[in-house]
Amino acid sequence: MRRVAVVGAGWAGLASAVEATEAGAQVTLFDMAPEAGGRARTLGGRGNGDMVLDNGQHICIGAYTETLRLLAKVGVAESQVFLRMPLTLVDAAGEGLRLGRGAPLPAFALAVLRRHGWRWHDRLALLRTAARWRRQGFRCAPTATVDELCASLPACVREDFIEPLCIAALNTSAAEASGAVFLRVLNDALATGPGSADLLLPRIDLGAVFPVPALAWLQRAGAVVRLGERVNHLAATGTGTWSVDGTAFDRVVVAASAVEAARLVGQFMPEWAARASALRYEPIVTVYARSAGARLPEPMLTLRSDADRPAQFVFDRGRLGGPAGLLALVASGASAWLHRGLVETERAALAQARHALSSHLHAPLEAVRTIVEKRATFACTPALVRPAATVHPFLFAAGDYVEGPYPATLEGAVRSGVAAARAAMA
Repeated sequence: MRRVAVVGAGWAGLASAVEATEAGAQVTLFDMAPEAGGRARTLGGRGNGDMVLDNGQHICIGAYTETLRLLAKVGVAESQVFLRMPLTLVDAAGEGLRLGRGAPLPAFALAVLRRHGWRWHDRLALLRTAARWRRQGFRCAPTATVDELCASLPACVREDFIEPLCIAALNTSAAEASGAVFLRVLNDALATGPGSADLLLPRIDLGAVFPVPALAWLQRAGAVVRLGERVNHLAATGTGTWSVDGTAFDRVVVAASAVEAARLVGQFMPEWAARASALRYEPIVTVYARSAGARLPEPMLTLRSDADRPAQFVFDRGRLGGPAGLLALVASGASAWLHRGLVETERAALAQARHALSSHLHAPLEAVRTIVEKRATFACTPALVRPAATVHPFLFAAGDYVEGPYPATLEGAVRSGVAAARAAMA
């Protein structure tokens, strides 16, 4: 039985451990944290009052086929953990795009034609541009930014649709984001079949969506789980195996963060470590706030962000299985705001929500807890060279930052973990 060590129990590491165990390996899963889940996990109880809070809000879509497959593998039904709804990007006044059910491309075209607040010229310009992208196979020059890709679109289309979609998908502003990756996400959402563009919003805490069921499945299958244990040293033994803190393994999957992975492999693969260390990151700030009796018209609404308003989205956690009146204000790509300080970011987000959601708030909106994920995602810039999935013979890397077609998403993490496991078992 092949002995496989998986270092890191985020979504990539869990996916790798499940896939390798299913293929017949004896897996040992390590993580320095006391709980699994990485950057998509449930937080401990401190400062939360009576509420269960996640370290951020994560959106999945129907095109996340590997995530859904792994969930089913560990015994989780989609309907148990996600609210599936057609792609809806609307504000508190109901303005925006709302796709119907069925084939995504016709639904998208109809939603654009019905979009209030845009002139006919604006709507047709977006449809013509989308048709051109499709004719080109949703491909563009690798050096193009999303802004350059969309330069011919009217300003209102760029501000109301392109920018929020780019932030949601890539956590990078359209001025800096890779046009090629943006088009790849659009292709998967709009051109891969019915339901692929649907939003899948978690309606239970993130830990219960995948990390907890995956750990239970691994332990039932005979895997060894060692949480709260940091791996300090990796070394090739010279006999075709790897030593992980003195224990021999036939294969190793490093599914830790890019920073931690660079530390572990830097001594014998400095080029790989340098590439991983060179990644630039974008933070995400989540401001949890509560207003008694608040209920938004949709589980997720868009917000207009600018120099005075940090958040781009608000989630009604009460409509997603959480306490009534609990809202999560999300500021993605929040580097500039963090320079102002967390207190100012929280104050501005609350002021923004009180103004934008005034008709839905019938009691004071008060902060519950503000959470910063400083390395939430890598900055998905044009022609970015990401670390390779194969680090060294019999040593593989997994994580949303590893070379691959996706931006830093749960699906990107899961796919990289599955690929690393299959390479380890090949």
